[in-house]
Amino acid sequence: MPKSTRQSQRTITHWLMKTEPDVFSIFDLEAAPNRSTCWDGVRNYQARNFMRDQMRVGDPILVYHSNAQPSCVVGVAHVSAAAYPDHTAFDPQDPHYDPKSKLESPTWFMVDIQLDWIFEVSLSLEMLRSVAGLEKMELLRKGSRLSVQPVSKGEFQTIVKRGGKRA
Repeated sequence: MPKSTRQSQRTITHWLMKTEPDVFSIFDLEAAPNRSTCWDGVRNYQARNFMRDQMRVGDPILVYHSNAQPSCVVGVAHVSAAAYPDHTAFDPQDPHYDPKSKLESPTWFMVDIQLDWIFEVSLSLEMLRSVAGLEKMELLRKGSRLSVQPVSKGEFQTIVKRGGKRA
């Protein structure tokens, strides 16, 4: 089978990515050039593996504001560049510096994301817990702290439908 055919048959994976709004909010993403940014500073191996090994250009993302009042899903973005080494790991002046990560064998990776839209209604954890069909969602599991996590297509569609698009 030709490579282009294999790629077109790939199942799109849906994601949720957490950000603290006082560090980088969806409004910062909206204000960024081309409404795009690199998603740097992830220092969890499982989240890194998702970005490095599974995220592909075009994959849709739910943007989640964590450590907010209330914590909530606030919009939709997509992966705009596949994983590449996270340069912040090599910079001793950066808060995400990791002296064990080397240019020749990087430990940490990042992807670029681009904003699609901001929700008309932010969807709090409390509200999401009451929605049928989201009972098994990773975000809603007790103790779930993963900053990058897969979301099923059904969960993604349910959340997008509830959030709407900001005019």
